[in-house]
Amino acid sequence: MILKASVLIIFFTLFVHWETSETKSQGDIGQASLPPRGWDSYDSFCWSISEEEFLKNAELVAQRLKPHGYQYVVLDFLWYRKKVKGAYTDSYGYDVFDEWGRMVPDPGRWPSSQGGKGLSEVAQKVHSMGLKFGIHVMRGLSKQAFNANTLILDTTTGKAYVEAGRQWRAQDIGIKERTCAWMKNGFMSVNTKLGAGRAFLRSLYQQYADWGVDYVKHDCVFGDDLDLDEIIVVSEVLNELSRPIIYSLSPGTNVNPTMAKDVSGLVNMYRVTGDDWDTWKDLSSHFNVAREFASANLVGVKGLKGKSWPDLDMLPFGWLTDPGSNRGPHRYCKLNLDEQRTQVTLWSMVRSPFIFGGDMRKLDDTTFGLLTNPTLLEINWFSSNNMEFHYVTGSSSSPGKHGLTHHTEDKETINVLQTRVLALRSCTDVKANGWSTKVLDNDLEQVCWEEKSNKRKAPFCLYKRKARSASEGEMVYKHQNHGNLHLLVTERTEYCFGASSNRKLTSKELSRGSFSRCRSHANQMWEVNYNGTLMNSYSGLCATMDIVKASSAGVRSWLATGRRGEIYLAFFNLNNQVTKMSAKISDITNAIHAKSSNCRGREVWSAKNLGAIKDSISMSVKAHGCALFVLNCNE
Repeated sequence: MILKASVLIIFFTLFVHWETSETKSQGDIGQASLPPRGWDSYDSFCWSISEEEFLKNAELVAQRLKPHGYQYVVLDFLWYRKKVKGAYTDSYGYDVFDEWGRMVPDPGRWPSSQGGKGLSEVAQKVHSMGLKFGIHVMRGLSKQAFNANTLILDTTTGKAYVEAGRQWRAQDIGIKERTCAWMKNGFMSVNTKLGAGRAFLRSLYQQYADWGVDYVKHDCVFGDDLDLDEIIVVSEVLNELSRPIIYSLSPGTNVNPTMAKDVSGLVNMYRVTGDDWDTWKDLSSHFNVAREFASANLVGVKGLKGKSWPDLDMLPFGWLTDPGSNRGPHRYCKLNLDEQRTQVTLWSMVRSPFIFGGDMRKLDDTTFGLLTNPTLLEINWFSSNNMEFHYVTGSSSSPGKHGLTHHTEDKETINVLQTRVLALRSCTDVKANGWSTKVLDNDLEQVCWEEKSNKRKAPFCLYKRKARSASEGEMVYKHQNHGNLHLLVTERTEYCFGASSNRKLTSKELSRGSFSRCRSHANQMWEVNYNGTLMNSYSGLCATMDIVKASSAGVRSWLATGRRGEIYLAFFNLNNQVTKMSAKISDITNAIHAKSSNCRGREVWSAKNLGAIKDSISMSVKAHGCALFVLNCNE
């Protein structure tokens, strides 16, 4: 009994040392020195969570997940909206804001905010649990505050912002033509070229710091909704604040590495997909994205006061709600156990932030085991040389359905569909150069995209028309330079082409652009540049017509090295049937420049000890499932 007690004491001491030293090291080295871990309310509550529900979830995070490195509890989406009849995700007139046009908590759901306290008491309670407090915010200025034409606070004086001998108001800085494309009744960009616009943003984030916020999730400013000017100003403000605040961008529909390089040094996390929900199509769409960002060496690079991390989104496990719902949690995750293992294994190998989205009050043992698996957490924080590994083979047990390949997609078993879609890229990306103007009869002109690789293919063309006069509804940009062209499918239609979706997209959905009745929103305004780019006025991004291979099948593999010299190898079976997957030990060790091919190993999910491995490693992997190997290769 004395020996057992001594062992337990030693184990507990080591465990506590791991927790305290590793979590403290994040703050010592800088912000987000390791991929952040935490819990976010969106997947389980959407916007409807109350103070009591949030604090109970935080309490359970502290009790169950904090010992495993989970630090942040994030209050997502519309905490300032009154939960009354008629209110929903894009309703108008139900938000609570102060005299300076800043959102403040709905006192009906957040009673501790009464008396002008904001979220300060919630933050204090979260901090008392040993956790850090985060909130979700939208772009710029709310439509309600714009219409109320509130004054702007100058945080340096505590009074209304004054410049050029006058006070400035919301309607001086708000750009109503640039409301969030998927939340037209919600929030709009502000003119950051004006001192008043920058003062307004400064007043927002100073208030969050005063409340005790440690993490901000900034929505509708990235991906198809890019507002680089606002990101730059917010990053500058956060850099100047005495309180360290993690800066996260969300969502990241159609983000690519070129676009990400413009923001990675300004933030700590940035989403690289649309919203991820508990469907196989959403999950499988992350494999290509993960490969692109790892190949571009954007994982864990220099960020705001520390590092930055591409974010594959939350882990939608356990007890959940539905996208855009007014209801709280009411259903279980639709992914089966093999699919959930695939998701956490990919997130670990990619070193994505680990943010759990399910209701902590119904955290089951299986989900808890996935979130706290020590091998996954070790890989997520401390692995290196993370890459997609192409030298893997897969063969199906179905008759006639087999084939070996040194690329991860089995061409004999995959039905690949190709489709043309609109993509938005940084205007400095060479792939964006391909548009030209074509003059027709009767003073008509078209804007056309020609395939550079296939000159025989007919160009994709849209008719162009200058925006109508102000009396006919033309958008007049007082603040910033924008294009003034509408693009139409025919010369007589009144339906114009917009770049970004008018609803929030999930990970599996591609933004293909859409036609809707012509209006004064910047999403429908374009400018053709002399260098062959077509710039959208909403995001400042340029359009291309990309060929997309639509496939969620095949086999994939990822490889990484551990801090003690171990090798991590993951097999992913994206097929709908069991597939035998194999990789040669020589290919594995060559990929990471290991000195020896004498390997021993184990598989994590089956807990199988593989012993000495001679020439290759093989395993039958279930449909949509994975295998995770830990190899030790000594000289």
